Amino acid sequence: MDLVKKGFQIPKKINFDVDSLTDSYGKLVVEPLERGFGTTIGNSLRRILLSSIEGAAVIGLRIEGVLHEFSSIKGVKEDVVDMILNVKKLRFRSHSEGKKSVTVKVKGPHTITGADIQTDGTVDVLSKDQYIASVDKGATVEMEITVKRGKGYAPAEQNKEENGPIDVIAMDSVFSPIKKVNFMIALLWRYGQMEAYLRRRQSVMQRQFLSNILNCLYL
Repeated sequence: MDLVKKGFQIPKKINFDVDSLTDSYGKLVVEPLERGFGTTIGNSLRRILLSSIEGAAVIGLRIEGVLHEFSSIKGVKEDVVDMILNVKKLRFRSHSEGKKSVTVKVKGPHTITGADIQTDGTVDVLSKDQYIASVDKGATVEMEITVKRGKGYAPAEQNKEENGPIDVIAMDSVFSPIKKVNFMIALLWRYGQMEAYLRRRQSVMQRQFLSNILNCLYL
């Protein structure tokens, strides 16, 4: 049975409210909606935004001279565990399908942040202000960070490369660029409108982002 021919209202517009957009927030408007179906579509959209939108995250870290996460580095204020926690907070945009490596090489005294990461142009560092570690005078730190695109969450065990280098520390990864989603339904005469409020971990390309949502919803 063709629901459209029967008068069932299918959403025709799904767009960002341009005036609401910031680096970490956005309002998504979906309309028109069949009365009574706003919550159904809202819950589906929320699940998609939190688990099915692709993003990039760190999956592994190699620090020169370090074999495991319970080490310390001479001349570095943080121990390796603290450095790992800070590296996890880094956000990236990857233009490559596979794994990509970015590097850091600094000599103290220096405060390492995301701005010190060197890339080959296929990976963008979005959190350049993210603090990583403090290096004392005379000390040198070299790191290789592995970045990959994915969806949802991946534990360190899944990110660990079989027969890979023993000095690469596998990390848990949260790929989703969306951190939190709330939505509200408004009744507009005969049909409804849904507004979804998004808290983002990283900036997303609007056109591709909306395309991914539509593909998942089959709209």
